Amino acid sequence: MGTGGQLISVYPEELSFEFELGKPAYCDLKVVNNTEHHVAFKVKTTSPRKYFVRPNTSVVQPWDACTITVTLQAQKEYPPDMRCNDKFLLQSTKVPPITDVDELPPETFNKEGDKVVQELKLKVIYKAPTQLNDGNSEETGLTGAPRGSRQGSDSISIQAVQHLKSERDAILQQNQQLQRELEMFRRRKSRRNDAGFSLTFSAFAGLVGLMLGFILNLALSSPPTA
Repeated sequence: MGTGGQLISVYPEELSFEFELGKPAYCDLKVVNNTEHHVAFKVKTTSPRKYFVRPNTSVVQPWDACTITVTLQAQKEYPPDMRCNDKFLLQSTKVPPITDVDELPPETFNKEGDKVVQELKLKVIYKAPTQLNDGNSEETGLTGAPRGSRQGSDSISIQAVQHLKSERDAILQQNQQLQRELEMFRRRKSRRNDAGFSLTFSAFAGLVGLMLGFILNLALSSPPTA
């Protein structure tokens, strides 16, 4: 996802859950502020009863980032073909320099007048668990080979391919995130250097002003010579 013109970036760009019956699943999203302003965000979903989002609303300081944890509650049945039609919407807008989310007014994310409220849509993907079957649920013959070994081999092969693809995607996403964080570090360093120069210049100017004031006061208080 390009950062040009975007107030925030989200990593990863989709929510991926390892789906198991009767067990909750988790996915972390990293929200990065691409601007020098304070940016507030809010997370919405088409299925609010299925997911917990913490925090679902927050304020990110300039060039900073925060992590959102999305929890898929335990489900009682598999979705058809392991497909999910749930969607997430992440709204963001500039706000005054505040850090307490409780100070955000209720109309913060309303699209009114010239206010800019950006939106990012995230899709949801369900994946089969990556751990392999331990074989305890299959009966074995005298030779120790499990029954239905061909089906077991096919299942293992599919899971191995999925695992390799997941690792490849994770490496690519980590590389992109490292590039984003390096750019954030450069921007922060530049801002700190500018602030240090301003502080030094102000101190120097103040010292010169004090010296001139002392000299002028001394000259005015001295008695005139006859």
